Amino acid sequence: MIDLRRLQVLRVLREEGTVTATARALYLTPSAVSQQLRLLSREIGAELLQPEGRRVRLTPAAHIVLEHADAIAAEWEQARADLAAHSGGAVGQVRVGGFATSFGSLLAPAAARLRDSHPRLEVRLRETDIDDSLRLLLAEQADIAILPVPGTPPLDDPRFDQRLLLDDPQDLVVPAAHGFAERDSVRLAETAHETWIAPHHDQFQLIEVACAAAGFAPRVAHEAAEWNSVLTLVSHGLGICLLPRLATVSPDHHVVRIPLRDKPAPSRSVLTCVRRGSRAQPAIAAVLQALEEVARNRQSG
Repeated sequence: MIDLRRLQVLRVLREEGTVTATARALYLTPSAVSQQLRLLSREIGAELLQPEGRRVRLTPAAHIVLEHADAIAAEWEQARADLAAHSGGAVGQVRVGGFATSFGSLLAPAAARLRDSHPRLEVRLRETDIDDSLRLLLAEQADIAILPVPGTPPLDDPRFDQRLLLDDPQDLVVPAAHGFAERDSVRLAETAHETWIAPHHDQFQLIEVACAAAGFAPRVAHEAAEWNSVLTLVSHGLGICLLPRLATVSPDHHVVRIPLRDKPAPSRSVLTCVRRGSRAQPAIAAVLQALEEVARNRQSG
């Protein structure tokens, strides 16, 4: 008989690469992780790890086990869904991780809606980046992640169930005194000679791809990780940027956002991501439904 908790430790080790990082992800001590893996090796009857300097390498036997572990984990999540449906529906706690701009437009409104409609359901929100969201899901420290594309795993990744929540168009954001500020719309090609602000990595990837499709490479003068910093730089006339429509702009920033009339206009997809097999769990399903309703209302409005 194999302990599913020990299989989970092996799955997380595959992602983290070291016993120390695995322990951190699972809120265990390194010695506890090592013990769980030794016990799993004994249960299976094969060595799973091979020392390699300060790291460990998965043996061929470990890779065989992991090929089955993802399917076993998905079946167990489905079993939990069936049990939860039988025993009382959408109750308990659901932990949701999301990127910063998803909070004001998606996560907070959905959580507020559920507070009124499902008083026995507790929704806990946590701001995370893509990598942290996936680690938290795998470590069962989160139940739902809201992820922007690019940066997500392949859709056929056996560990996750990812589905489109909404499309998030990109607007051009310029200083209030900029020549484009009075325009109703702009073609991206018209910005070819402008100076650009580079936001965080995934968003700048999108900008580079959009600009390449318009026939130019953006000339970057400054870089900033947070949208508040990006908008501050733009407001002082230090460059322009593309801004997701989910992101809000304060009047204090003195910038103007302008729709792009390119066909197709630059956009990113926003996905919901859960552990495969867990989407049908009543509490998780209730949160996903609330997120979908907020997303539909936003796009229809």
